[in-house]
Amino acid sequence: MRKTIKKLTKIRELSSLSFLVLLFVIVGLVNSDFFKIKNLLLTFDGSVMYILLAVGISFVIVTSDVDVSIGSTLGLTAAFIATCVRDDVSLWIAIPATLLIGAVIGFINGIGVAKLKIPSIIMTLGTMGITRGLIYIYTDGKWVENLPDFFKEYSQANIFGFINLFLLVTLILVVLIFLYLSKAKKGRYFAAVGDNIGGATLIGIPVVKTQILAFVLSGVFAALAGIIFVSRVGFVSPTAGSGYEMTAIAACVLGGISLSGGVGSVIGATIGAIIMSSISRILVFLKFSSDLDKTITGILLITIVVADSLLHRRAKEKARKARLSARSTSEEVKQ
Repeated sequence: MRKTIKKLTKIRELSSLSFLVLLFVIVGLVNSDFFKIKNLLLTFDGSVMYILLAVGISFVIVTSDVDVSIGSTLGLTAAFIATCVRDDVSLWIAIPATLLIGAVIGFINGIGVAKLKIPSIIMTLGTMGITRGLIYIYTDGKWVENLPDFFKEYSQANIFGFINLFLLVTLILVVLIFLYLSKAKKGRYFAAVGDNIGGATLIGIPVVKTQILAFVLSGVFAALAGIIFVSRVGFVSPTAGSGYEMTAIAACVLGGISLSGGVGSVIGATIGAIIMSSISRILVFLKFSSDLDKTITGILLITIVVADSLLHRRAKEKARKARLSARSTSEEVKQ
């Protein structure tokens, strides 16, 4: 029993899940309306876009890099598919083209980081500025609106009468990705690169390809989030997606993904995304101003990053002491 409990405490996602449950319970005790099934379902439905962003950027963070361009990638891809839908372009063409735009942005980021050795924060900041500028050029600084009802109705579709279609598909996708990353040999490459890039190179892992693929996937998932954004909101402004990258990064770290790389899972990123996307709704039920959303997100991000840094430092120190202890024991045996 003790071993089981000890093993459970080491699961990083469990602490995130516990925090989510505790948060919901506290809010429910303050305002019982929060516990209504309809409200809880709406809370989870509203997290879909953030789950996709968090899952996408988790590939990058696990490899010990960061992608701050996902917000602007979401904005550009949202503007693109919105104009396609408005102008009656077939979805069979519009959706693949939208995902391709996300993949191209991710590929450019990947080449800059993996091949040209530009620090990921610098590379993606530059991409973010360029992409945001392209949104203004593409839309001429205007909103993309007057979208047909059929596209907006997709976000309202339910399976079994109560589970949102987008939420169900997203959760299935998360489970499949989790299984791939944890069970497949190539899936474990991402964590291996983030844990020890030099060691990964020595054992034959294609580090450059893995890093590029991580950024491509980040871009593709941001594009998926852009499609969801358009269907949910029904219009796109030139500032769409601005600041979403901070929420996604906070969601990943809150979900147990280490900014140092090599540790974490998409399940944790999903739990973190649900927590982060729930803040605005929780503030309403607690009768606070929703203007505090960004402030709370920032405080959470700083707190989590500091905690993660301290834990990482402690783990390194513990590992160093273990090596020294093993070395001294070995020397004593020789003598």
